[in-house]
Amino acid sequence: MMQELNYIRCGDYYIPDIRLPDENRPIGRWGRMHREYLREYRPIRFNDLVLSGQLWTYLADLNEQAQRRFEFIIEQMKASEGVTEDIKQHDQMAWVGAMNSIRNRAEEIVLQEMIYEEGSV
Repeated sequence: MMQELNYIRCGDYYIPDIRLPDENRPIGRWGRMHREYLREYRPIRFNDLVLSGQLWTYLADLNEQAQRRFEFIIEQMKASEGVTEDIKQHDQMAWVGAMNSIRNRAEEIVLQEMIYEEGSV
């Protein structure tokens, strides 16, 4: 699909009027990690996204999806392991230890599934 290019005259030269899409959402932590992964291990995909002007939108979408997935996994693990506010009230150190374990495992799942695409290869 070819798009028509518009040109701007600058002095004696015509320069293509190329603009990136307006994207104001942050790419966040997950988006930054995925960008580095793409740059290092999927350079063709990375260049395609950059040249089409879709990289920032793609990374912002991925960041939002990864953050939702991360929070969902944490809630599921808390429910399945019985980590409740009651435990937090009575034994804070046990609660902190359980939550750190859950967060670490949830992060590892999101990294494997979405950031480093190990499930799709």
